[in-house]
Amino acid sequence: MEQPIRLKDNGQINVVLNTMKRGEVSPNSIVETVQKPKHELLVEIDEQLRHLIGMEEIKTMIHEIYAWIFINKKREELNLKAEKQVLHMLFKGNPGTGKTTVARVIGQLFLKMGVLSKGHLIEAERADLVGEYIGHTAQKTRDLVKKANGGILFIDEAYSLGRGGEKDFGKEAIDTLVKHMEDKHGDFVLILAGYSSEMDYFLSLNPGLKSRFPFILEFQDYNVKELMDISKKMFVDREYILSREAEFRLRDFISKAKIENRQHFSNGRFVRNIVEKSIRSQATRLVLESEFNREILMRIEEKDLTVSDKKESI
Repeated sequence: MEQPIRLKDNGQINVVLNTMKRGEVSPNSIVETVQKPKHELLVEIDEQLRHLIGMEEIKTMIHEIYAWIFINKKREELNLKAEKQVLHMLFKGNPGTGKTTVARVIGQLFLKMGVLSKGHLIEAERADLVGEYIGHTAQKTRDLVKKANGGILFIDEAYSLGRGGEKDFGKEAIDTLVKHMEDKHGDFVLILAGYSSEMDYFLSLNPGLKSRFPFILEFQDYNVKELMDISKKMFVDREYILSREAEFRLRDFISKAKIENRQHFSNGRFVRNIVEKSIRSQATRLVLESEFNREILMRIEEKDLTVSDKKESI
């Protein structure tokens, strides 16, 4: 019976790999002993993700990205073939679903894994890339990429770059980005974000664009319970509490807004605006009072909760 070879260090592994190529050692006879990693970084990232309500599929994808980078590094250490690490991403979903927050978490993950040297996030939109004359757009885009070197360039509403047709300078911005994605894939990560349907159309304008984004993350709308949890956390973080009646009214606002703005509901932004407006309303109500205590200053009443008469479209 063939006895297994137990590997103890990288030098011995390299010797065995060379003898395998000459047919002197069977692959089945190799048993590698590797100390189980503790993955402190993954625990740290999980702690950040734990504070994000919902987004279970996104959290799973981040775990997969971590595992892929980690194992690729181990393969490189043992002189095994490793996949080319292209980490550009597409974020698809409505506003207020946590896309920018997740981009920041990913930036810190890539920094601590040695993928990016800085891990910072540069946020941009069409106006930051598209110029007013020929050649201006390419220069503006190059400057943004340079600013994002070592980190992430996050372009929101990226589909707007493809809206103007062939003569629009947005196409020049896309072409410049594509070139830098290839030339500098180790220096920065590009994340394009926007509404799902608009992003699908945007990708169809350039057949080669989609293949350059190995990671496509779908950010789902929050349900009513998740939005209530988000709003309560916002109040708690600001040291406010909701009365029972105010909580019922808030739930009613959220439910109606989701139905009326089903296609482009702004999720976390919607509840954040309600939270901030209710705090201002409470202050306006209390400023006329003569006595204050902690409970009065913290309590948000039903009358403090209002929404704009305009259709929610943030």
